[in-house]
Amino acid sequence: MEVIKSENIRNICITGHGGSGKTTFAEGILFASGVINRFGKVEEGNTVSDYHKDEVEKQLSINSSLLNTFWKGSDGSMKKLNIIDTPGFMDFIGEVKAGLRVSDTAIIMVDAFKGIEVGTESSFMMTNEYENNVIFLVNKLDTENADFDHTASLIKDSFGSRVAVVQFPVNQGTNFDAVVDVIRMKLLRFTNDGKGEYTEEDIPPALMDKAKEYHQKFVEVVAEEDEELLSKFFEEGANLTDEEIDFGLKKGMRERKLFPVFCISSGKNIGTRDVLDFISNYTESPMDKPAEIGHSPNSEEPIEIIPKADGEPVMFIFKTVSEKNIGELSFFRVYSGKVKAGMDMINEANGKTERLSQMYSMNGKERKEMNEVVCGDIAAVVKLKDSHTNNTLSSKNYAVVLPEINFPKPNMSLAIHAKNKGDDDKIASALHSLHEEDPTFLVEFNPETAQTIISGQGEIHLNTILNRMKSKYNFEVNVTNPKIPYRETIRSKVDSVEYKHKKQSGGRGQFGHVLIKIEPVERGKGFEFVNAIVGGVVPGRFIPAVEKGLLETMNSGVLIGNKVIDVKVTLFDGSYHNVDSDEISFKIAASQAFKKGFKDANPVILEPVYNVEVVFPEEFMGSVSGDISSRRGRIQGMDVFGKLQKITCQIPLSEMNDYSTKLRSITQGRGYYDRNFSHYEDVPKEVEVKIIAEYESQKGQE
Repeated sequence: MEVIKSENIRNICITGHGGSGKTTFAEGILFASGVINRFGKVEEGNTVSDYHKDEVEKQLSINSSLLNTFWKGSDGSMKKLNIIDTPGFMDFIGEVKAGLRVSDTAIIMVDAFKGIEVGTESSFMMTNEYENNVIFLVNKLDTENADFDHTASLIKDSFGSRVAVVQFPVNQGTNFDAVVDVIRMKLLRFTNDGKGEYTEEDIPPALMDKAKEYHQKFVEVVAEEDEELLSKFFEEGANLTDEEIDFGLKKGMRERKLFPVFCISSGKNIGTRDVLDFISNYTESPMDKPAEIGHSPNSEEPIEIIPKADGEPVMFIFKTVSEKNIGELSFFRVYSGKVKAGMDMINEANGKTERLSQMYSMNGKERKEMNEVVCGDIAAVVKLKDSHTNNTLSSKNYAVVLPEINFPKPNMSLAIHAKNKGDDDKIASALHSLHEEDPTFLVEFNPETAQTIISGQGEIHLNTILNRMKSKYNFEVNVTNPKIPYRETIRSKVDSVEYKHKKQSGGRGQFGHVLIKIEPVERGKGFEFVNAIVGGVVPGRFIPAVEKGLLETMNSGVLIGNKVIDVKVTLFDGSYHNVDSDEISFKIAASQAFKKGFKDANPVILEPVYNVEVVFPEEFMGSVSGDISSRRGRIQGMDVFGKLQKITCQIPLSEMNDYSTKLRSITQGRGYYDRNFSHYEDVPKEVEVKIIAEYESQKGQE
């Protein structure tokens, strides 16, 4: 492939709510620019972006896809456009964060009928984190209920005065075929053959007043980016020259002070070419970006990574996939210098050397080999041995680590175990590979509950992982809700508990005799053991066995088999036998004494409680708050979150197994939440009785 200059690269991430038309728009770009000669459709399962089996079956994007094409800018130079098409469902938000991390410009798709949705809000918030340029595309203007003016107003209300309408539709609805461009003050009329070509016409008199009004507002936003322009605007109104508008546009885009709004129909490929012209002419190249602030591998000392075409090579891996017949593909962006096939790089996370083998320019599953990848470009490399998502590779002369992608924490978990005996180790290896591909999918073995726990962003996310494991690795698992890691403790003190372990069965017997005191301690202090033996009534060599017996019993629990916490035990008396006493005898005696005393000390079960933030549209306030209350949740605060509502609350973990699914159900897919562990607290008595009964029943069956 021909090597392109860094200043002619544009890195674009297409994002927005699920169903807003992202994949269709990406397909339209490839069709309009000649990469493909057939316009694929999501419902037919033949788009370039959604090529995985599960995406074709579900007719939705699950993975982000890297695409690329070329488009001529107004200066006559060919621009390489790297396009990352991302999923819209919140279950796959990690793919969006990774795509925005390595992109310079975000295209946020907005449905012309549905307006601002949760995915719209969350996409914009993520662009704040990565300081992307932002372009809004109001899509589906060819649908019957499309309302551009209302949607544009919602965008401005949600995202502020920096929003600037650059086009408005003509004949919106089923006859949509033209837009008025208020920058050029021309009407653009599009063909209906899907190629997206258009002709320029004069604006009809009936639309001129509206065009002038939008032009005035647009020029005002542009003028605000420069003191001289602003002064001229106030003196002369909207009479800025084309050069001044170009200057203000570029400055506003690069400083995130201007968010243009375009009109499109991705299904008919209307408006695509004009958007591509704008991207080529006005959005940032990688060389326009400020230096990335990384750090040394061995310290947090900041290091500036300046985008220099001739700098020391630095690349960042933002995505890892495993493809059949290829192996592992690592997607990366070059932030300094250039990388070539055969080059040795250092993974600064583990200090290991990686030799770059074949590198590819990607269009979905199609790939073309590249000999070198220049600063700012995005590509994929095969078969790195010890490097994965979030790793920085650099030259041995320039040890640096780039900031990692801050992936969201999981909010749903399931317990799994192999259906077939002997598959456990193989399944563990498969789960590890799936985690490498998707860092928002986590796996851990919980020794307390003896369960393998998988965690992710929601039911769709976890079901997708399990289906992928079955189809890709041919493993099947049984799925249950994870056991809740309850805790046991006491509320009262018992001054004296005695237990004598005595066993005689011919020959040497067993004898251990202890008296202990049990009392609660302040929450969080854990276990405290006091040896108060006087006069050697229990020889010192048996004291460690007493403590060990206590610890083992606390770890296995007394009431429901869960760990005992925050208890102080004092050994103050006992006796022994010269021949029959041994460590096992005192260990048993201590264990039995503890169980006996624990039950007399007003025992309680503690449950984990989580801090939860729920974000959703205001019309669902009653349903959301009611559902929280039904889960024994306590609402602690309500706040406005853009155009959405946010409830801060605390909910017991035992009540949250299906929360992700239920929340999306009652908010029509528009609500999401985040959670983190807060504390343990007493289980209500009626719930405690039920937990104990279930435990006893299960124990009886075993």
